[in-house]
Amino acid sequence: MKLVTYQTSGETRTGVLTDKGVLDSGHGTMSEWLRAAAPKEPGGDPVQPERLLAPVTDPDKIICIGLNYLSHAQEQGAEPPETPTVFAKYRNALAAPDSEVKLPDYSSKVDYEAEVAFVIGKRAKDVSEADALDHVAGYMLLNDLSARDMQFATPQWMPGKIFDGAAPCGPWLVTPDEAGPADQIEIRLTLNGEEMQNGSTADLVHSIPALVVYLSKLMTLEPGDVVSTGTPAGVGSLRDPRVWLKAGDEVVVESPTLGRLATTLA
Repeated sequence: MKLVTYQTSGETRTGVLTDKGVLDSGHGTMSEWLRAAAPKEPGGDPVQPERLLAPVTDPDKIICIGLNYLSHAQEQGAEPPETPTVFAKYRNALAAPDSEVKLPDYSSKVDYEAEVAFVIGKRAKDVSEADALDHVAGYMLLNDLSARDMQFATPQWMPGKIFDGAAPCGPWLVTPDEAGPADQIEIRLTLNGEEMQNGSTADLVHSIPALVVYLSKLMTLEPGDVVSTGTPAGVGSLRDPRVWLKAGDEVVVESPTLGRLATTLA
């Protein structure tokens, strides 16, 4: 199923996207829906959404993993980390599919990062690797927009990761039965139509089950929490010459199973 958060008649709702429209879940936010029950296709008549929003608008946590593609570590001459590199974003960073994101005034070095994110479906604490995927509600695309000058101004990366709109995501949350195996999800990014990144979760240093295990050891993961799993090779900051995003650019992240996420920079 394709789970969506959408606007209709001034309300924010959630439901299942079908060819005829959205079947409403009866819940206002994705986190509420996931806390109430495992999503299933609702009954009723389909409605036509005015616009799609970020699939999860109210996550308790947005957790990001750095240097988690072997190809990305290799392109910068770094050893793949033995332990996952963890940082965070906040809700202000969420941006809807097909939205316009304003580049921050304080940075001239904003970069793109195509990522596969997963969303927690049921509470996870100290889970085993064998049970880890049972806690995943689904997968979506995420663009980890990064102000590199701010990111590397301190040992902590977060200053470059948290500007408004720095996490466009969507267009929907795809349940695991349709997303395919967690280690075979393909992802691609184009900038103004030119391919810049192309990879697959087969290249992850720390697999999705391993991330659930590790993160659930550090903290309790709640329904609706977003975990973005890292980016493959091809980021603008490591190209020669370097490529920085500018107003008017269109960045598209796409996947055969997860859809198409377009963002325009302003």
